[in-house]
Amino acid sequence: MTVATKGGLERSGPDIWTQNGNPSHLVSEAHASRERLGVEQIALWQLHRIDSKVPRDEQFEAVKLLLDDGVIAHAGLSEVSVEDIVEAAKVFPVATVQNRYNFADRGSEDVLKYCEAHGIGFIPWFPLAAGEHAREGSALDAIAKAHGATPSQIAVAWLLQRSPVIIPIPGTSRVAHLEENMKAGEIELTQAEFDQLDKAGSQRA
Repeated sequence: MTVATKGGLERSGPDIWTQNGNPSHLVSEAHASRERLGVEQIALWQLHRIDSKVPRDEQFEAVKLLLDDGVIAHAGLSEVSVEDIVEAAKVFPVATVQNRYNFADRGSEDVLKYCEAHGIGFIPWFPLAAGEHAREGSALDAIAKAHGATPSQIAVAWLLQRSPVIIPIPGTSRVAHLEENMKAGEIELTQAEFDQLDKAGSQRA
């Protein structure tokens, strides 16, 4: 098991989050996370967002410092463009990228392709594409019934087959739901099913 965390935001109140890419804040926050997790080194730490109010390179240098000091073992980025990744890679090895991406949201397709080409793990958030995409009679619903699965499981299975660098992170607060998500890894879509979903999702993107 690899425990990953992120930094770069401040919570000033219930559901109120603000960016803070100040290098000193990023460093101190990572140290605090390490203490709260009770580990000698954070396995994977990701910059939650690149703060537009702080020079990008200064934020990248803070990440490099955390790597050099052994506070974190690997570093990643979140909600970034290909150009952001290229610039960050000049400062530190980019291990992962966490962007929104799912069956029906392909806005980060270019980022995924870049990650594939450079061996960077791609962690899609909001991977289930819930709601209308899982409705009765949808492509997800039809294929789910064929596999005796749920539409959410098929959405995760599609991601797993979409690319070898994809690591889905479906959220859950219940053990039963966690077990359901894990079983998605046992589902093997046929090429025809994968292509059908790929086409249906692309039309919605």
